[in-house]
Amino acid sequence: MYKLYTRPGSGGFVVEAALALANVPFEQIDVPKTDRPDPAFLDISPLNQVPVLTLPDGRSITESAAICILLAERHPDAGLAPAVGAPARAEFLRWMAFMSSVLYPAILRLYYAHRYTADADGTKAVKQAAVAEMDRGFAVVDAALKGRDWLVGEAMSLADIYLVMLVAWHPDIEHARTAWPNIERLWAKLRGHPLMKTLNTSHEMWPGSLP
Repeated sequence: MYKLYTRPGSGGFVVEAALALANVPFEQIDVPKTDRPDPAFLDISPLNQVPVLTLPDGRSITESAAICILLAERHPDAGLAPAVGAPARAEFLRWMAFMSSVLYPAILRLYYAHRYTADADGTKAVKQAAVAEMDRGFAVVDAALKGRDWLVGEAMSLADIYLVMLVAWHPDIEHARTAWPNIERLWAKLRGHPLMKTLNTSHEMWPGSLP
């Protein structure tokens, strides 16, 4: 059985979605946010970050994008991503890598600015640069979504869920909804998805009042 280490409001959102869509059993372990983590948790997550997925054979994997790609490969019948060898597979890998290397790090710099500067007065500048980088990255994805129902392929994939998880962390949700209409169109569709509604109840990724 899989074991998912996570906490509300974290990147575990997309991994929980993947496991639920794959219809596989898993044990969920909520990891408290603390500067003094359990040493046993550090053994599987040296940076003290969630999510972490422990596989049935006992090995553990970190990084939400990597976990999503692995689960898509392990459970191909669930349709979590375009099939290996399908033309859209390359686009899936491209956007998962783009979002995890451009958008996710910018989000971390915004919310953990103190980690990215040795200057006690420098966090404001770090945050400003982080938001600018987020906006630049989301604009790229929004352009790619123009005229498309989904980010890759002809059906919902984990790339779509990963994207809306990230945009939900934007510090100005109303700006995000108006600035990137194609992302908002996708996000609105997923906000109405029964599984996303259920997960949002526990994760509170976006206000329940959003239409």
